[in-house]
Amino acid sequence: MKLSNKFIQIFLAGLLTSPIAYASENIVYCSEGSPESFNPQKILSGTGRNATSLTIYNRLLEFEPGTTNVIPSLATSWDISGDKTEYTFKLRKGVQFHQTAYFKPTREFNADDVIFSINRQLDLKHPYHLVGGGAYQYFQGMGMHNLIESVEKVDNYTVKIKLNKPEAPFISNMAMPFMSILSEEYAAQLANLGRKENIDTLPVGTGPFKYRRYLKDSVIRYNAHASYWQGKTAIDNLIFSITPDASVRYQKLKKGECDIAVYPSPADIASIQKNEKLELRELDGLNIGYLAMNTEKPPFNNLSVRRAIAHALDKQSYINAIYLGKAKPAINPYPSTVWSYHEDIDTYEYNPQKARQLLKEAGFDKGFKTTLWTLPVSRPFNPNGRKMGELMQQDLAKVGIEVELVTYDWGTYLDKVKRGEHDIVQLGWTGDNGDPDNFLYTLFSCDSVDRGSNNSRYCQKSFDSLIKTARSESDRKKREALYQKALQIFSHDVPVIPIAHAKVYRALRNTVSGYIMDPFDVDHFYNLEVINK
Repeated sequence: MKLSNKFIQIFLAGLLTSPIAYASENIVYCSEGSPESFNPQKILSGTGRNATSLTIYNRLLEFEPGTTNVIPSLATSWDISGDKTEYTFKLRKGVQFHQTAYFKPTREFNADDVIFSINRQLDLKHPYHLVGGGAYQYFQGMGMHNLIESVEKVDNYTVKIKLNKPEAPFISNMAMPFMSILSEEYAAQLANLGRKENIDTLPVGTGPFKYRRYLKDSVIRYNAHASYWQGKTAIDNLIFSITPDASVRYQKLKKGECDIAVYPSPADIASIQKNEKLELRELDGLNIGYLAMNTEKPPFNNLSVRRAIAHALDKQSYINAIYLGKAKPAINPYPSTVWSYHEDIDTYEYNPQKARQLLKEAGFDKGFKTTLWTLPVSRPFNPNGRKMGELMQQDLAKVGIEVELVTYDWGTYLDKVKRGEHDIVQLGWTGDNGDPDNFLYTLFSCDSVDRGSNNSRYCQKSFDSLIKTARSESDRKKREALYQKALQIFSHDVPVIPIAHAKVYRALRNTVSGYIMDPFDVDHFYNLEVINK
């Protein structure tokens, strides 16, 4: 019998999406969303980091799983010059790139791959810089394009990176996902074929898993990298089951259709804890959920309006209703576990009367209309964007601000926010390296406005000067004093309203072994195993 092409397509899609009994050497991971790209250089979200940076790729340096400690990876060691502007990395030998259906490497990882991976983001004239639009939000948002003077090949296994000035967080930044190493040989092959864009959609790395296929918004499949330099993982196949709804993820976990479920709903926590076949892991999150006001747009360029909104929002009610008490009210843009946290700042208690008075002083005694964008995916810093939006809508209506709730799919949401199309938007951040710079410079510097990571589009010269000076200062006490002054300015200007620092949860079947909770809210898959119980 001859099968139609349409039937074959439907059959294959069913194989990718249907709940089947997976073999014990497989791990099914219920993810909350789809990655924006399969290249960590192009990714800003935690969703994308989990799907790429800890599966497909490695970096010169890594964070030790479960800690903020930097350890060697593709680099075995590094030396720093006396003036702290030159970093020389010794590279690991014998590292193999993935062999896939679309690429067969002819050589091992070497210095050419490091130079390609950094210069693609750094050099405006690089043949791959404009592929995919030329936006590298992390690299640019963190100022790496202004910091790195050059990347030089000393020999095949030695690379020297020269900086324009000293920068205290540089080594930690080198361990972050956007510094992942791509294959220069693969890039050259794609250029010859006229398919450069495939480098971001059909990925090749050195990591523990090889990309196999992706069915948009449904499933991602990976195979173990048999020649992985740390040794092959115990998992033969890693499957991401993309499941935006937290309650559906929980149901899949209970049925055995997934082994790990991210971000369980606070309402399901107690039930998970009672289930003998499941385990709940918990960690204080290195995160902040916030409401950003677009300070480039009226009326949010008016300080009194921003302060009025801050006083209008009942944050504790959101923590009770949305997080079910599994979070702490926020006053700083990062939690107290990050050094330089500062309590001697302006805070904005829930006070509708004061909010109405501030609006009157700003010339809005009759209020105004605006839009509030609600987070379309479940994140630990905001488990239910729509419900939180409805509560915020009610609070703002009490002081005369009429709010229309708006949302988009995750990729469109991020892209539109990057372009500054929003009025007020729900977003959040999970720290990447444990340094205050990763919050303050990345999210609120003048440089990061145009690069897309500054969602409030806040640019204040005194604040900007303090956080930039702190980046170049190696003395931690001096850095701390600079950051605390910056936090005082920030709280006075209130470009964003810090809402909550949330606990982070993962739900696992008790047959999963080797799982480690991570302060950066990422998931490590390399050490996982499935055991029989």
